[in-house]
Amino acid sequence: MATLTIRGLDDSTQAQLRVRAARNGRSMEEEVRVILRASVSEPQVPHGLGTRIHARFATIGGVELELPAREDTPRPALFDQ
Repeated sequence: MATLTIRGLDDSTQAQLRVRAARNGRSMEEEVRVILRASVSEPQVPHGLGTRIHARFATIGGVELELPAREDTPRPALFDQ
């Protein structure tokens, strides 16, 4: 088992930690272990931004857009003009 020392913890944070530990029926040390375990074991976001945006607005419903036919062939951009 590893040992971790936290220096510079302000009094307010320590007091809040003490209250949280008491509320959960744990020692402060055990409360910190629980917090650390939870923070490093959170699942990573498996998808990118587009997927997350889609998931957020999927319940609203979509709109069907009529897309024009692509009849023109692509042409290179001209930067000299």
